[in-house]
Amino acid sequence: MASKPSTSTSAKSTVQKAPKPADFNKDEELKAYYDMLLIRRFEEKAGQLYGMGHIGGFCHLYIGQEAVVTGMQMAIKEGDQVITGYRDHGHMLACGMNPDGVMAELTGRRNGYSKGKGGSMHMFSKEKNFYGGHGIVGGQVSLGTGLAFANKYRGNDLVSLAYFGDGASNQGQVYESFNMASLWDLPVIYIIENNRYAMGTAVNRSSALTNFSQRGASFKIPGMHVDGMDVRAVKAAGDHAVKWARDGKGPFILEMETYRYRGHSMSDPAKYRTKDEVQKMRAEQDPIEQVKQRIMSKKLAKEDELKVMDKEIREIVGKSAEFAQADLLPDPSELYTDILVGA
Repeated sequence: MASKPSTSTSAKSTVQKAPKPADFNKDEELKAYYDMLLIRRFEEKAGQLYGMGHIGGFCHLYIGQEAVVTGMQMAIKEGDQVITGYRDHGHMLACGMNPDGVMAELTGRRNGYSKGKGGSMHMFSKEKNFYGGHGIVGGQVSLGTGLAFANKYRGNDLVSLAYFGDGASNQGQVYESFNMASLWDLPVIYIIENNRYAMGTAVNRSSALTNFSQRGASFKIPGMHVDGMDVRAVKAAGDHAVKWARDGKGPFILEMETYRYRGHSMSDPAKYRTKDEVQKMRAEQDPIEQVKQRIMSKKLAKEDELKVMDKEIREIVGKSAEFAQADLLPDPSELYTDILVGA
């Protein structure tokens, strides 16, 4: 009679309980508020420019998901790498990339981060350790795993953050990456930004297992389900996962349950969900409003001071739009550059 299969790698054994949300001091609350508000205002302006025809191609806005990348950036250190998919503007700004260069790339101008040739989905900054937005669904997961392999090979203590969505979680290369990362104890954190709809199909209609924190169970990769609308919860979970990876224990999965207010892309009318659902999320769980209310209740800043901050951010974003629209288009000779690396 065949023996009973081992259950030592079951989903239950790999899922860890999320820690309590981090206790932010005044500086941390204000920084989180500023960084998320910058992303929100930038994306609102990008949406306006797209509607005016200044941005071509695809454009996927990050509005509503700001707490995820903001909290994770607060958990890593200089030198750690970030890679993500095509909903990437927020990640760029959180990494410290200049709004002028990001907006110039969105509008296809020569002073954009990819010289106007990458557009919304393909920007990079080696200086800021941002290894790109990527248009192929799930394609960046293998690359993020490769960054972790390089870190281990070089013997440094850096970690890589590989962001992807609930839709990309069903791609085959994701599981190939999980297997390799677990086998070799690679210092990579897989961050699943579960905004519940992928391109437009609810997760319960497209995924047999909707608890994405369990997706690494068969590879013995621990996971954690996190409130991705609370920047403090993200920071606390990020601290745990980053320490895990940096201590040489291998990969970690963070499922960030979040929500996007806009459609999948600017061409998506988002008719697969109700306006009431979106409004309820905005009213009850908005990540920026949560921080604002804490700042006000703790009397860390006055409302007038926050209005001044918002005004300053709007000016930064407005100037980035002016810079982008005034910038020159790439020279035609750029068609033949950056396509081959010589020996």
